[in-house]
Amino acid sequence: MADSTPWIAAQAGPEDKKHAPATLRNRDAILAVLREHLPEQGRVLEIASGSGEHIWHFAPHFPDVEFQPSDMSEEACRSIAAWAKESAVPNILPPQQIDIERATLDVQLHAILCINMVHIAPWSAAQALFAFAEQHLPSKALLYLYGPFLQDDVPTSPGNIAFDQSLRSRDPQWGLRSVSDMKAEAQLHGLVLEHIIAMPANNLSLVFRAR
Repeated sequence: MADSTPWIAAQAGPEDKKHAPATLRNRDAILAVLREHLPEQGRVLEIASGSGEHIWHFAPHFPDVEFQPSDMSEEACRSIAAWAKESAVPNILPPQQIDIERATLDVQLHAILCINMVHIAPWSAAQALFAFAEQHLPSKALLYLYGPFLQDDVPTSPGNIAFDQSLRSRDPQWGLRSVSDMKAEAQLHGLVLEHIIAMPANNLSLVFRAR
């Protein structure tokens, strides 16, 4: 089951750095997938970077990739900057405050990452993510999503059922998204679901490619 706690303030640094406990459990599994699918060079945008720990972990493994972290939260952007400063990894760019439903960029992207976002946001955010990818990704470029999803032909784990109910009790617009709905929305925006990869703790990696 995905972790519903984005970070634990008590475990953060003395100033801005936050800690998201789920990153310690999933970062190496995600990294293994990215090694297979991420381009060897170019600019990669992460939408909803949260604490910033994922990019902090990934960037040293892709020295010729520029990682652009982003989040709609000012607090998250401060945490991202704090992690990047501590790591001193040269290929992490300063975070940008981006709301995917209002996002515009004037730079060339070579891939987009989005980890554990679409279930803690309204469906309109997922729709906006695919629309953004259509506008900013060249042909064959990667859109990578990670998180808990529902599959029509796979029983949902009790943990994910409980997690979905918990999310919807917090906000009726939140909740686990079905892979079939994600695939259909992606197709509307010229993206193809290339791979569904089973991940630890009943999560999935969804690998989309721009046509």
